[in-house]
Amino acid sequence: MQPGTGGGAAAGGARNPMKRRVPVAEPGLADPHQLFHDTSSAHGPGSYPAHRAPGGLGYASPSQPAFLADPVSNMAVAYGSSLAAHGKELVDKNIDRFIPVTKLKYYFAVDTLYVGKKLGLLVFPYLHQDWEVQYQQDMPVAPRFDINAPDLYIPAMAFITYILVAGLALGTQDRFSPDLLGLQASSALAWLTVEVLAILLSLYLVTVNTDLTTIDLLAFSGYKYVGMIGGVVTGLLFGRTGYYLVLSWCCVAIFVFMIRTLRLKILSEVAAEGVLVRGARNQLRMYLTMAIAAAQPLFMYWLTFHLVR
Repeated sequence: MQPGTGGGAAAGGARNPMKRRVPVAEPGLADPHQLFHDTSSAHGPGSYPAHRAPGGLGYASPSQPAFLADPVSNMAVAYGSSLAAHGKELVDKNIDRFIPVTKLKYYFAVDTLYVGKKLGLLVFPYLHQDWEVQYQQDMPVAPRFDINAPDLYIPAMAFITYILVAGLALGTQDRFSPDLLGLQASSALAWLTVEVLAILLSLYLVTVNTDLTTIDLLAFSGYKYVGMIGGVVTGLLFGRTGYYLVLSWCCVAIFVFMIRTLRLKILSEVAAEGVLVRGARNQLRMYLTMAIAAAQPLFMYWLTFHLVR
């Protein structure tokens, strides 16, 4: 062993110390110096890629909300929809039992031409000849096609207008107050209800077989508000003299209108054709028709006389 060589080797060993070999991380393996696995990325080292079932069964898709992806949520939504549909059907059946919505649509099937002709008929019923209601396939035609058909549009609008005119009349006399106007409206509505109920009771007691319905009676009883409006407006413009003149004309007109309209509904067919009424039952029907017609002027005066001074 040569001293020079050994010394050189020793010196070289001192000058070149031994290097530690750091293991290189192979692809797909975690870093040996990392304490925890990085799970922040979907496909990072040490993580497992998520597999989605085809069609999105049980898993949320990018275009589908998360709360609809749950089968329980889907079942709840379907059950709620079926329950709402069933409730709507039940409400429609019950509301038609108490409030005949389909029949009410018939009474509001009017147009401007019908309203103008009907108002003229209520004020001038003397020249009208044909009072028969027209039918088509055992059903009465809509009011806009037949001036003799009853409607609810004119009575409803006339009632509202009457309340407004009454408020105007009270205001011109320095007597207006919301309570007094409410009392006027409730009083008119109460008298209208009493009138319709009295007619229904009378028809039942006399045992009249007629096609008159409660809505028909409500319509016929509401036509008197047209004459009441005319009387009050004339009274505001021309005083009590004008009020009595116009109201008297409207009272006679509504009396004739009710007689010629209701006789086809209440009296027998023989009486409707103009033949002499005979028999106790027909006489009762005739008296009932005249009583209903005569009650209209009384209500017209009772509900308007205090509005004109």
